[in-house]
Amino acid sequence: FQDVFGQSLVELAHRNEKLVGITPAMPTGSSLTYMMDEFPQRTFDVGIAEQHAVTLAAGMATQSLLPVVAIYSTFLQRAYDQLIHDVAIQNLKVIFCIDRAGLVGADGPTHHGAYDIAYSRCIPNLIIAAPRNEHELRNLLYTAQLDEVKLSFLIRYPRGRGSLINWKNNFERVEIGKGEILKDGERVAVLSIGTTSRLVETALTE
Repeated sequence: FQDVFGQSLVELAHRNEKLVGITPAMPTGSSLTYMMDEFPQRTFDVGIAEQHAVTLAAGMATQSLLPVVAIYSTFLQRAYDQLIHDVAIQNLKVIFCIDRAGLVGADGPTHHGAYDIAYSRCIPNLIIAAPRNEHELRNLLYTAQLDEVKLSFLIRYPRGRGSLINWKNNFERVEIGKGEILKDGERVAVLSIGTTSRLVETALTE
């Protein structure tokens, strides 16, 4: 998922000159290094300073740039005040790419992204999304950067491998606020979000 994010962002940056990348000391883990290599003047690593990363993004947004903040879920907690007061309340458009959402395995318990859905749902002017696969991650990034989308976007995705081999699909706009029916049925309704859908699909098949 990290490489899908990093490579897709570079594709979009070629199309959209307003896109800039920001990370608080997570360029390699988040794969923002692809953007750093391709657009070094449009990519910023601010060091271990999550609050500064979000406030920097807010400032850039006031100047008609479109910041993409690549940050681990557990570390966005440190910038919660800035997320609310510097971005959301001012209704600025920033794309937050929330890496390590959910359990993270070898990264350890300090990196589990267990709280971002709960703490972000109460924030105004913020769209929260979780792709179920690599195609949806690409499409959510594409949708978030479109001019007609005026709100900030929070896209959360897990650490590690996805499920698709050929994941470089053509970008398509995602309809915001609408789910997708993966399988029709009559007796049971199962709702899922993000990559959990793979487990749900497997369970319903078996």
